[in-house]
Amino acid sequence: MPMATEGAIGNDELATLKLLALDGALDSDVKISCANLAADLDASTQTASRRLQHLDDVGFLTRETVADGQWVAVTEAGERALRAEHADYRRLFEEHSTVSLDGTVTSGMGEGRHYISLSGYMAQFEDRLGYEPFPGTLNVSLAAESTRTRTALDAAEPVEIDGWEDDERTYGPAFCYPATVLYDGTEYDRAHVIAPERTHHDEDKLEVIAPVKLREELGLADEDPVTVRIEVAP
Repeated sequence: MPMATEGAIGNDELATLKLLALDGALDSDVKISCANLAADLDASTQTASRRLQHLDDVGFLTRETVADGQWVAVTEAGERALRAEHADYRRLFEEHSTVSLDGTVTSGMGEGRHYISLSGYMAQFEDRLGYEPFPGTLNVSLAAESTRTRTALDAAEPVEIDGWEDDERTYGPAFCYPATVLYDGTEYDRAHVIAPERTHHDEDKLEVIAPVKLREELGLADEDPVTVRIEVAP
């Protein structure tokens, strides 16, 4: 299920966040003063203070005020914003890039089977993906580094599956990213990573769909290591 959308920031706040990260705030708390930050930004002290306040308000920064300045640190949400910006620049200046996400196979709760089988989604899968998915998902628990790398998907162009509704409820949109699943020297390249919305909910988990049951196709069991590779085109 999607989580609440994190606050948005503009280019000025993003530049401030980047500067703080370059000063070490991505790895640990760093001590700053608004006057020094303002000088680095070529802005007024009041402007620097406002930017810090906004970054704090939207959850991209933590702050602790002390007598001679502030201790600040970039949060996980702030790091995701910076990684998304990085992914955009890669998309601009590289002909193509590949996002490879490593993890282990895990059992799901069965929700994927239910939602994928719904008629409002299934018709769109057949039309837009070119196949009828096996009624279930391959669930992958991502390694820590791949959880961070996953934000590169923000630069990818997914296949969009529209939201729809019936007499009982409304169903949200989904986004599908063409993917290849690799295991023990074997690969299957007619798969898609599916995400219910462009959010970072459960970002350490991937759900993969395909026209076949991937566990059987690749001989997978829980805890087996797999790599999911997504081509990110410019």
